[in-house]
Amino acid sequence: MPPAVRTDDRPDARLLAPIRDRWSPRAFDATHGLTDDHLALILDAARWAASAGNSQPWAFLVGLRGDPTFTAFHARLSRGNTAWAGRASALLITLHQVAIDPDSDLPFSDYAAYDLGQAAASLSLQAQAMGLHTHQFAGFDHEAVAEHFAVPPHWRVTTGIAIGQLAPASSLEPALAVRERRPRVRKDASEFVFAERFGEPAPRI
Repeated sequence: MPPAVRTDDRPDARLLAPIRDRWSPRAFDATHGLTDDHLALILDAARWAASAGNSQPWAFLVGLRGDPTFTAFHARLSRGNTAWAGRASALLITLHQVAIDPDSDLPFSDYAAYDLGQAAASLSLQAQAMGLHTHQFAGFDHEAVAEHFAVPPHWRVTTGIAIGQLAPASSLEPALAVRERRPRVRKDASEFVFAERFGEPAPRI
């Protein structure tokens, strides 16, 4: 199996391993199957994410490779994502609430998109801790997905998440293999951690 972390801009070794080792591959093992138990555990991590007022304004449509949900979602991906996502063990569609549910008295949170992000992050880190990888993406026909899966108007289709086991970059077509091997880099903290005013780096970072 290829290494989980490539030689590049390495994270601080003191970070938790799932955070330190997480990256977004396109090369997934097309023979790997995600068990129902593992899928339930990954989704349970999303269930326990923080949300404003415990509103939990997120939802997931889940497809395992070969089932109708997976197949229908894959057919609506952008050309670039179609080339690799079909090898993933599972494809998830993320959604967040954008208005009050007309059939419920529960309050609507203006921070639903933020809360979905936390749920997706928790899900991804749980998968990473289990020896799996995730790749989050937005390249698909959102309107067609909403229509096909009968998404209510007070919900918004947001992103896709591929989950699976890592495969060698050589399993991809050449152009994607080149992208897979690119160094992983991040902005320096001074570029996004500020003090006193926006754009002024915090002196303690």
